[in-house]
Amino acid sequence: MDFESIEEQDGIRFSWNVFPASRLDATRTVVPVSCLYTPLKEREDLPPIYYEPVTCKAPCKAILNPYCQIDVRGKLWICPFCLQRNAFPPHYKDISNTNLPAELLPKYTTIEYTLPRGAQVPPIFLFVVDTCLEDEDLKAMKDSLVVSLSLLPPHALVGLITFGTMTQVHELGYSECPKSYVFRGTKEYTSKQIQDMLGLAAPAIRSQIARPGQQASTQNIGANRFLLPIQQCEFTLTSILEQLQRDPWSVDNDKRPRRCTGVAMSVGIGLMESTYPNTGCRVMLFCGGPATEGPGMVVGIELKEPIRSHHDIERDNIKYYKRSVKFYDALAKRAATNGHIIDIFAGCLDQVGLLEMKSMVNSTGGFMILSDSFTTAIFKQSFQRVFNKDAQGNLQMAYNATLDVQTTRELRVCGLIGHAISANKKSPSVAETEIGIANTSAWKTCGITPKTTSAIYFEVVAQHGQPLPPNSRGLIQFVTHYQHSSGQFRLRVTTVARNFAEGSSPLIAQSFDQEAAAVLMARIAVFKAELEDGPDVLRWLDKMLIRLCQKFADYRKDDPTSFRLSDNFSIYPQFMFHLRRSQFLQVFNNSPDETAFYRHVLNREDVNNSLIMIQPTLMSYSMDAQPTPVLLDSVSIKPDVILLLDTFFHILIFHGETVAQWRKTGYQNQPGYENFAELLAAPKADSEELLADRFPIPRYIVCDQHGSQARFLLSKLNPSTTHISGGYNVQGQAIFTDDVSLQVFMEHLKKLSVNGPS
Repeated sequence: MDFESIEEQDGIRFSWNVFPASRLDATRTVVPVSCLYTPLKEREDLPPIYYEPVTCKAPCKAILNPYCQIDVRGKLWICPFCLQRNAFPPHYKDISNTNLPAELLPKYTTIEYTLPRGAQVPPIFLFVVDTCLEDEDLKAMKDSLVVSLSLLPPHALVGLITFGTMTQVHELGYSECPKSYVFRGTKEYTSKQIQDMLGLAAPAIRSQIARPGQQASTQNIGANRFLLPIQQCEFTLTSILEQLQRDPWSVDNDKRPRRCTGVAMSVGIGLMESTYPNTGCRVMLFCGGPATEGPGMVVGIELKEPIRSHHDIERDNIKYYKRSVKFYDALAKRAATNGHIIDIFAGCLDQVGLLEMKSMVNSTGGFMILSDSFTTAIFKQSFQRVFNKDAQGNLQMAYNATLDVQTTRELRVCGLIGHAISANKKSPSVAETEIGIANTSAWKTCGITPKTTSAIYFEVVAQHGQPLPPNSRGLIQFVTHYQHSSGQFRLRVTTVARNFAEGSSPLIAQSFDQEAAAVLMARIAVFKAELEDGPDVLRWLDKMLIRLCQKFADYRKDDPTSFRLSDNFSIYPQFMFHLRRSQFLQVFNNSPDETAFYRHVLNREDVNNSLIMIQPTLMSYSMDAQPTPVLLDSVSIKPDVILLLDTFFHILIFHGETVAQWRKTGYQNQPGYENFAELLAAPKADSEELLADRFPIPRYIVCDQHGSQARFLLSKLNPSTTHISGGYNVQGQAIFTDDVSLQVFMEHLKKLSVNGPS
């Protein structure tokens, strides 16, 4: 089965492409029936459809699709989900077996409807800007913001909030002189107080009566002081940004700046929910350090008080953490309920409190970018890529999206793991088993892009011993409703069917997609890691891997040498080995903010990108051979080769010892050594290709063997040669680690699989 061509057509990859026929069989297959779905996957060949979809009668409301049985003479169709008969609407009167609308053609299992109604309000961008920065950083950030104004559609609405010791909401509609409303940084404001202080409360609005011929848009009379179309306020906003100064409150040498990030976000979300509820909006937070005062603070003002580490969290030695998380979770819920997206751009060498604030981004489908400063290419280029446009010149971002999943009665939805919140839809498709965001068959995913991928998990309902009819198929329909950046509302519908087979059937094993399964299990492991202790998650992963091998490997009991896995299972243990050692589950050497960032990205990306994060790719370049992929293993390090490592977050060019010496001597600049110059240039050219469409921009590292930056490569390699194995006599470089190697891991796996209960 060509999983990648199915992914191209429907944006979907299943763990199993033939479903077990009963609940018991599904439990025995260990990896749950699940899929990774990219609703807005770009496709060239989708026919444009400018009418409302035909839906089944309530309460089913499934949408017409190629799996429906149709009666062209009676002008009827039978819904495959609830088996009700429905009449076609009048405009389908010319339907025949040779004249079918696109949504009934087998090749259009995914279809997109452009709905006749458009959004009342253009997209909104509210910048929330930290001013407690060094001058160089502040200037770099201001420059990036000014550039971004030219990348936005001219009709988009923009607003500006700045914060330091106080929070200031800038009035853009008042161009005579800069004017702003100031909120105290130490106080927690209710939504009602924010409305009153900004003059957005109902009485103030009612007093302004619309002029003849103008529409009285009540909520927006107050709002248009703070949120204006770019074409009207670009000059005012640019001059405010250019004149923006560092926070004027003095900071002692032994203190952190007073930074009220929590109040600024609370005011921004309060402004948006009172003026433009349920509309497409991005609240973009630019933050250069931790919140040190007011609600949502993550560390005290004294520098001698360190910001919390993983160790502190494990020991429950965390002064502000729980209250802060509760505060940001409440803001996240308010923003998500109104369809507003929150992005966080952090530019700081130390932590800014992403761990506490992550729910604001994860619940609303926003972007999270982590960089050392606002002067870095990682921030500047990633921020510009947020505003990438499609071929028609529209921003590649969608707003206010909901994802609804419906199944035939043999299947139910256990939950979703991804950037969303529950829409609390209790339908017959909801399962008793809970995985991820559960107890619902619909989710709100406020912000989605063509890359956003959600993991959805299912359970098989049929009881063992009650066989399904032969050739039974399970159907799943995914319906994504969203506001396109052009202002249209669209509906993307993907309907897929997979056959059922008895548990003993070889068809189930043959249908296993080990790449999708590895990513789907990684998402469950990361979800568990947020709630449970790290060692427990690793034990769970090991147990699941052993059970999978016991079920699907060929072996003689108690004979590890007889252990064999078929091709479509053979790399799965390797993925699990690298996942166990990855930064998603091992927090050693990463700050809590970095862990939150890495997990955020894993929960957003598709199968291929996620696999690069779990098991990075390694290319080897040498004088006498073409560039070739090599094992992610210490034996791949050789003195006369250059390695190119792609971990998704880092792109690293590693020069072997001899190559580094030749380069330092300058051979590449001498005549007769052109092939050496070409060798040095090849990995650079390939790395630029990798950087071309990556988001966020990876950290780019060039290093030499035995150099300090080489640790980025060594930490990812399988330590087949270590300081304990006397590795200096063996090919490759010894790695100083106590981790077991893949070879030892596989030996243990074989032993435990063949000795356990079969």
